[in-house]
Amino acid sequence: MAEYGQRRLLLWLTLLSLAFGYIEASVVVYLREISYPEGFHFPLVPPPTHLLWTEVGREVATLLFLFSLACLLSRDKLRRFAIFAYCFGLWDLTYYLVLKLILDWPASLLTWDILFLIPLPWTGPVLAPMLISAALMAAAVVIFRLPEGAPSPFRPIDWAVELVAGGVILASFLWNVPALASQDQPHDYPWWLFGIGLLGGMGWFIWRYTRPRPGPSGQG
Repeated sequence: MAEYGQRRLLLWLTLLSLAFGYIEASVVVYLREISYPEGFHFPLVPPPTHLLWTEVGREVATLLFLFSLACLLSRDKLRRFAIFAYCFGLWDLTYYLVLKLILDWPASLLTWDILFLIPLPWTGPVLAPMLISAALMAAAVVIFRLPEGAPSPFRPIDWAVELVAGGVILASFLWNVPALASQDQPHDYPWWLFGIGLLGGMGWFIWRYTRPRPGPSGQG
């Protein structure tokens, strides 16, 4: 019965994420029709201030939506993270798939994109956020396999390590902020920095998850 409930949860989360990814992509289709009628490209065309702030608000609303969904569906913090990660990852992958189907963009996985605007514009090849999304979904599925109510295998130090890994990835996305500020073409993406963050975070997650869990007496 628990397994059936798990599968049903994943089914509904999948449908919601696919639908939300389409909605997000459709908004970007409209924005690009307004600002880039001849195709999205760098250097960027500075948008009107009110459109810029509307886009920032949309990003905040997206995060609040996914966070609220996770909180509504579970009281367990680890499962809340898994729900958020799964939906965020599938939403993001769907977003790029829909843009490819409608606009035939991106031209390749190495095409540059504006990924996020908070606190500064994030840029990078679309392959980078897609790898993160795939990793988040994989981590979520692993967490979903844990029995409900089971002690979490992760401790505060583990979350701290993952936050540091995320900060390293963020630094790679902010690498070209000076170029954007000068309305210039972004330069080479620091894949080495991205790799340190992504592989470090994934490696720590796998190592911590596969360590023997303490039993009721506290012994491994």
